[in-house]
Amino acid sequence: MNEVRILDKKFRELISEQAIRKRVDEIALQINRDLTGNEVIFVGILNGAFMFAADLFRKIKLTSRITFVKLASYQGISSSGAIKELIGWNEDLTDKNIVVVEDIVDTGATLERIVNELVIRNVAEVKIATMLLKPASYTRDIPIDYIGFEIPNKFVVGYGLDYNGYGRSLPSVYILVP
Repeated sequence: MNEVRILDKKFRELISEQAIRKRVDEIALQINRDLTGNEVIFVGILNGAFMFAADLFRKIKLTSRITFVKLASYQGISSSGAIKELIGWNEDLTDKNIVVVEDIVDTGATLERIVNELVIRNVAEVKIATMLLKPASYTRDIPIDYIGFEIPNKFVVGYGLDYNGYGRSLPSVYILVP
């Protein structure tokens, strides 16, 4: 069993690097098919989604651009519930096709905030791509168009996700060992 220690916690591998790579390829193929003929702006949510966004964006064959916003709601291993906008929007998104790229959708509060911001900016269409979804904790009604993996309602690190800033560089996703 593949385990890692990050600070004071132990984690075991949940999703391998190979499985992630294969799923990113499948999601890219689906996005390329679904949005053929459209110009698309990918909006990556920092910090966690940077690896997924980069890997996904490299596989996109559409006329597209990428930008990032940074919001925060996590402290330690649990969601703080409060979402603070740290880095704002700097693009005119009016009438644009948007693909929001998330690392993980937990309750959906961050996603809801982002979608509301996009609606205010009069975008043409919003699609959501997330590497990870915790269906047991998702409480919003926003449809998620592209899901990498559904996972249990447990704390995870790796592939961009962190524990107090550490573990983002792990190529696999690891789950907290109680």
